[in-house]
Amino acid sequence: MGAVNDFDEKVGIEHVEQVHTAVGTQALDDLDTIEQTQSGKYAWLVSITAAIGGMLFGYDTGHELSSNEKELITSITSGAAFFGAIFAGTTADRYGRKIAIYVGCVLFIVGAILQAAAFSLAQMTVGRLVVGFGVGSAAMIVPMYIAEVSPAKYRGRMIGLDNMSITGGQLVSYGVGAAFAHVTGGWRYMVGGGALPAILLCCLLPFCPESPRQLVYHGKYEEAKDVIRKIFPLGTELQVEQKVRHITIHVEEAKNMVAGKSQWWVFKQLYVVPANFRALVAACGLMAISQLGGFNSLMYYSSTLFALVGFSNPVAVGTIIAGTNFFFTWVNLMLVDRIGRRRILLCTMQFMGLFLVIAAVAFHWIPVNHDLSLKEGTKVGGPAIVVLVSMVCYVAFYSSGMGNTAWLSSEFYPMEVRAMGTMMLTMTCWGSNVIVASTFLTQMENTTPSGAFGFYAAICILGWVAVYFCYPEVKGMTLEDIREIFNHGFGVKYARQLQKQAKLEGKTARNGSFGEKASL
Repeated sequence: MGAVNDFDEKVGIEHVEQVHTAVGTQALDDLDTIEQTQSGKYAWLVSITAAIGGMLFGYDTGHELSSNEKELITSITSGAAFFGAIFAGTTADRYGRKIAIYVGCVLFIVGAILQAAAFSLAQMTVGRLVVGFGVGSAAMIVPMYIAEVSPAKYRGRMIGLDNMSITGGQLVSYGVGAAFAHVTGGWRYMVGGGALPAILLCCLLPFCPESPRQLVYHGKYEEAKDVIRKIFPLGTELQVEQKVRHITIHVEEAKNMVAGKSQWWVFKQLYVVPANFRALVAACGLMAISQLGGFNSLMYYSSTLFALVGFSNPVAVGTIIAGTNFFFTWVNLMLVDRIGRRRILLCTMQFMGLFLVIAAVAFHWIPVNHDLSLKEGTKVGGPAIVVLVSMVCYVAFYSSGMGNTAWLSSEFYPMEVRAMGTMMLTMTCWGSNVIVASTFLTQMENTTPSGAFGFYAAICILGWVAVYFCYPEVKGMTLEDIREIFNHGFGVKYARQLQKQAKLEGKTARNGSFGEKASL
């Protein structure tokens, strides 16, 4: 069997070499000049439409839960989302990206109806399970789909639209919850309303194309050209042809690697190929830090937390947190393609740790019983105000940093393992989510609030160190070019060199253009 596998690999290498030879002396990068032209509104409209899928995740995680449901129901939804991500990851290459989005929408609609019509905890639990499957599927496939239809220079912002929908969904959920708080059976309207963004996405998705890379993967070259023409309306016909050729070379390479192989074999390539494994560690490591660093504890249990420190209207305070989250996600959206992913992370993560430490110290001065109730006669004082301000500042740095950036990491994976890699990224999100949702209140009781927030602060600070050594900058690079980064260790220095080189080439090109105009 080993000899057969060696033979297959040799044949694969020879085929790839033939494909590259067919390009002739022209460098691969010269086939991608269309990326330097101005993209049109089409790519933004497609990305905005797909990003509605983020509202499924956001609206669901923004729900307030009653005390007897909190850890159980929250962790059930996250656990189901974990398996929903597996479904999307294993079908995304075979059936395309859009099918998985449709399935996620249908599951969410069914789950929302089951919850709204529930008259027992068992039916509510089933509804939450179905919603979880839908959320996991959408959360996995939407960022990858947007990454594949986006121009390289706007990819961070376009994927960020998905996160804007997530945080917007959370904010809307708090608002809807407040509106129906005193309405008899109002919770039914709240959970049933979650079906609306899924219905809207189902209606708009037929107007969105399959990603050009998937069209080329399935031999639909003319359709791929049509999509590229719409994404880059100022590109020439030659540039369109070259872009399809550029994608085809890399797609053929990816297809040849996995031809005749099982999905299990493809999955193993994430671990046995060193470059893939380093991409996996960088992507999933940041995602785990983003989930285990305390943010989702705050989103799931904000009302519980602020009631604990003595605020009489914790839902209103929780809405402030959700609003801060939404606004600073927009800040990240505006900066991520200009400043870069890595620099944003290195400028925000240490401050997350700092404000968590401040909150941990402030909790020391708040008299809390072991069962997380306040001691009698306690009023909102200075320490409680410090906790609130610290949490708002923490959320601001989280949302403007890794809250959005962690989802961009699907761009790290080469095409042959991109679906599986993004599946692992999403599974890391929901697996960490289960841990947080099912242990937060217990951790608060056993280690005190100060201990819990001190633990989260340590994760954020250690995460900053990990990002410094293991997270490369890939802003402005095409998905095909990024695959080379992790062939050079974690690629931090190599990516920096490429960024400097691209900057110099850009200046040279602009100066040359200016010189030509001046001579005229």
